[in-house]
Amino acid sequence: MNRITVLLILIILVAGCGNNKKAAGRIAVARAGDAVLYLDQIPNLTQKGISESDSIIMIQSYANNWAKRELLFQKAEENISAEFRDEIDRQLEETRDNLVIYQYQRQMMLERMDTVVTDAELENYYTEKMQSFVLTSNIVKALFIKLPSETPDITRIKQLAHSNEQTDLQQLELICYQFAEKFDDFDEEWVPLDRLSVELPEEINNEENFLRRTTFYETSDSASFYFISFRDYRLRSTIAPFEYVKDDIKRIIWNSRRIEFIQNLGNGIYNDALKENSFVMF
Repeated sequence: MNRITVLLILIILVAGCGNNKKAAGRIAVARAGDAVLYLDQIPNLTQKGISESDSIIMIQSYANNWAKRELLFQKAEENISAEFRDEIDRQLEETRDNLVIYQYQRQMMLERMDTVVTDAELENYYTEKMQSFVLTSNIVKALFIKLPSETPDITRIKQLAHSNEQTDLQQLELICYQFAEKFDDFDEEWVPLDRLSVELPEEINNEENFLRRTTFYETSDSASFYFISFRDYRLRSTIAPFEYVKDDIKRIIWNSRRIEFIQNLGNGIYNDALKENSFVMF
């Protein structure tokens, strides 16, 4: 057993003693130039189930990687030009300033910004900007079912899927939970037709004509039956329904408020500085 391995075992044993109480001094594991690596800087040593041999390997691996990076850093510190050193200092200062400003803005937003967007605001925005919400894909409200080919009484299931009666749909749901590979009810939600057609064994050609003439679609392959009952549809290049873009509008309004809040925050601080003569042009 070599010296390093013995040392590492002793380190682990010392670290393991003390019943989770902090030792008076830190345990040094390695030195690279002027830098020292301490045991408490090595992550994952407190994980349960790590054996003593695995801990030794982990410490050795971490120490080697740490030393390579630390020695490279020290060599760079010694040899980097004054010009680059000044540029690094400038970037560090700018990054710190940006982080401090960002965190302050975030704190003020959490404390003072109105984040509630009412349904009335959403509807008003949609009404005013309706022409900007043009669909780029065909969307539908539909019931999609995929059943294994050996499913019993397929004819009955198809009849229930055709129906709009609540009792029939409840019965259909119970059957599908028992047999279906996929049962998606988008009766109250708009979804792109592509989300359903990707599940089918063959491609739908000319989606617009397909939707205009189809209220119920069925197909099959060697493994499954596929049923789609269409409740409603909207074609691409037409105005999107309010429900489909509601979440987008909410994000737009919230982001607009955020930008306005941040601008007002900065302008307010600037104007206060002018009043208090904290900002003076020379």
